[in-house]
Formats: sequence, C-alpha cells, structure tokens
Amino acid sequence: MIKIEKRWFIAIIATLIHLSLGTVYAWSFFQTPITELSGWSNTEVAWTFSLSIFMLGVTAAWGGTKIERYGHRRLAIIGGVMYASAYIFAAFALSSANLWLLYLSFGIMGGAGLGLAYVTPVATVSKWFTDKQGLATGMVVMGFGLGALVMSKLLAPLFMHLSNDSLSKTFLYIGFTLLVLLPFSASFLQLPPSSKKNVIEPSTPPIVSAYKYIFSQSFIILWFMFMINIVAGMIFISFQSPLLQDILRFRMPSSTNFSDPSVVNSLTTAGATLIAVSSIFNGLGRFFWGAVSDKIGRITTFRALLALQALIFIGLIFVSHPIWFFIFVCIVLLCYGGGFGVIPSLINDSYGAKLMPALYGAVLTAWGVGGIIGPQIVAFMKDKYPTNAGFYAFLIGSIILLVGFALSFFYKEKKM
Repeated sequence: MIKIEKRWFIAIIATLIHLSLGTVYAWSFFQTPITELSGWSNTEVAWTFSLSIFMLGVTAAWGGTKIERYGHRRLAIIGGVMYASAYIFAAFALSSANLWLLYLSFGIMGGAGLGLAYVTPVATVSKWFTDKQGLATGMVVMGFGLGALVMSKLLAPLFMHLSNDSLSKTFLYIGFTLLVLLPFSASFLQLPPSSKKNVIEPSTPPIVSAYKYIFSQSFIILWFMFMINIVAGMIFISFQSPLLQDILRFRMPSSTNFSDPSVVNSLTTAGATLIAVSSIFNGLGRFFWGAVSDKIGRITTFRALLALQALIFIGLIFVSHPIWFFIFVCIVLLCYGGGFGVIPSLINDSYGAKLMPALYGAVLTAWGVGGIIGPQIVAFMKDKYPTNAGFYAFLIGSIILLVGFALSFFYKEKKM
C-alpha cells in the first residue's frame, strides 16, 4: 500500500524540479542587458530564448514517448545536467561575445535539457496519484510557471550583486547552482512499488493509431489554437521587462539621465517585479482555468482564453500607463498558464486515455513553434520600430488571437 507521506514527498520533489526548470521564463530579465553588453540586436538575442523553447517543446514530445524505455530518474538527471550546463557554456559565450555559442548552449542544449527534464516529474507524479492526478500534476506544472519568480527576484539579483553586475559571472553562478539542485532533486524520483511489480506490458503509447488523429482537421485546429495561446504568452515572457521599461522611460522627464546607475536600477527592479508577479499568475492560471473547464467545458474555456487575451491586446494598443500594462500582462500570463491547464484534459476527453500520451506529446510541438514566433514578433519590432514596438506587437498579437478564437468554432470534440 502506498504511503501518503512518500507520494507527497515525491510530488514536492517534482515541483522543486519544475521550479528550477521554469527559471527559463525569466529570460526577459536578461534580454536588455545582453543587447547592451554585446551590441547584438534584439532579434539576435531573442533567438536564444526562441531556440530554447523550440527545443523544449520538441524534446518534451520525444521524451514523453521514451520515459518507460530510459527511466524517469535517468531522463530527469540528464535533462537537469544539460540545462544547468547550458548556463555555464552561455557564460563563456557572453564573456567572448560569441553569439553562436550562446545559441548552441542556452538555446539548443539548454532547451533540449528542459524538454527531457520537463516531462519526467509530471509522468512520475501521475503514477503516484492515480486518485488525485489533477491536483498533484497541477501542483507540479505550477512550479514551472513560478520559476521566473525564483530567477527574477532571487537568483539573478543575488548573483548580479555578487558579481558586480557581470552577466557572464551571473550565468556561471546560476549554472553551478542548478548543477547541484537539479540532479540532486531528480535523484529522488522513483515510481511507486505497484508500477514496478505489475508491469506486464511496456506502456508504449499507441503511436501508429494516433497518427490518423494527429493529421485530422480537428487536431490540427487544436494544435493551432494552443500555438496561438503560446505566441500571446511568449510575447510578454520574452520581453515584458524591456517593454515595461520602455513605457517607464517614456513617462520620465526628458532631462532624465538614463545611464545613471540609480535610474537603471529602478527600471531593472520594476521589470523584475513584473516578471515575478506575472509568473505567479502564470502558475495560478493552470489551476484556475482547469477548474473553470470542469464547470463550463474544455473547448468553451479555451475560447474564453483566446477571446479575453484578444481584448487585452486590443486594450494595450490604446493604453500606455504602466499600471494598466502591469495588470494586462498578468491577465495574459494567467491565460497562458491556463492553456497548459486545459489542453491535457481537452485531449483526454476528446481522444481517450490510451491516445492521450501520444497526442499530448504531439501538441507540445506547438509550444516550440510558438516559442519562436512570439519573441521574434517583439524583437523585430524593437529593432525596426523602437519607439512603436509595443503598438505593432500588440496589434499583431490581437489579430492572431482573433484568428485563434475563430478557429475554435471549427473544432469538433471527439468523444472516445
């Protein structure tokens, strides 16, 4: 008989792993400092984050089908070491101003590590909590959403202070910290005794039978809906700090010396605060919208997510006050997290539990694609239209969200 204390310990460990991995969501904290230090464009720097999220989505989809073969603990440790090492190699990329090394390290290797380590805690906890899967797995994925809070308010400010604002040393210190935390935490992951003893057949997802659904009209529409929700969230996850700082600079007196350390510090602190608070909404959204979907239905909830964000983006076109910007970003991140809270149940309800692992893995590729499109929209606008970057980014975002909302009415739920 499984002891309650044991499985909750595993759930806490899994949440801590996701909390460490979710630090990637604080990328906007580093976006402006890296561009200023290196002289690279916003687009060039943003590709680092885009590559990381792309690799996360693709590798998580692959890892979800290989967990039983390679083992939960092994994949989590390998992924954790890769993600932590990515910061260490990125430190050398920043110190030598080598953009391609930054892409290969933080982007490719770090993203692949994130993908491998992302799926294993959720899969492990789901086996311990067969009676409370929604609660337990929701707690774990909430940890990923809160990772930006840990990075923006604890790790990054601490190591920036200790290194006298050296970005390369900050990345190095973060890498060594995660190199201890992630493998150590992952070493505690284990399956419940019943899973080890009663395995008669390998629990391999029915990939072949899933193909006909993956390429069906309804699933393709679902994929695009999820991808559009990712794009909307990534617009802010990748650039919320720089965008807020742009608004604050615009409202400051023209005589303000923006190179003054006190001014720089106040702007950086404001950006870090937004990252921290919005990350809380990102985490809570996975619980909140999941609960709403139990009441009003999965597809109806997803429509509400897209419609609400479309209204927010339209509002951002006309509103430039930092308080409203702060509130609107938090709502968007609440909806972004909500997408992750609703999509597993939507797939499970529509296609059944047997097909769920394969189809959920397939839909996660939308995470990777959205991770490229969202940041690149803002990066391009900041490079080409620096004074109106937000206006154009929000306009494009609102159009994309309205397209997603319209697509949702063509989705046909399949009851298996």
